[in-house]
Amino acid sequence: MAAKQPPKKDLKLLNPGTPRMLLVAEYGAPILTETKDGKKVDIYSFTQGYSKTAKVGRAFLHGVGDLLTLGAWEVVGTPTEAIFSGQDMVVEVTYDPGDKVEKAVMLKKK
Repeated sequence: MAAKQPPKKDLKLLNPGTPRMLLVAEYGAPILTETKDGKKVDIYSFTQGYSKTAKVGRAFLHGVGDLLTLGAWEVVGTPTEAIFSGQDMVVEVTYDPGDKVEKAVMLKKK
């Protein structure tokens, strides 16, 4: 399960000046696009995952645990990986007239 966790998203893209198309490429299509006070606003929802190094390390440790305990580690390891499956995030992004990030507000981080 550790190796199949979601990938880590680049949150630096939420900084002002980032083109909208880079956000769509990283986070996927927004779940909502609207106009507020004459400006385009997108709402993105995604799971913030883990780096490749972290995923490989966790998978290796689980494998070693399984070998040392003849599989009994699964009783602990499987629920652990289910709990640590990434953070659900919802971000509201407001763009300037050139479709570049003007500001980003974290609405949910769980």
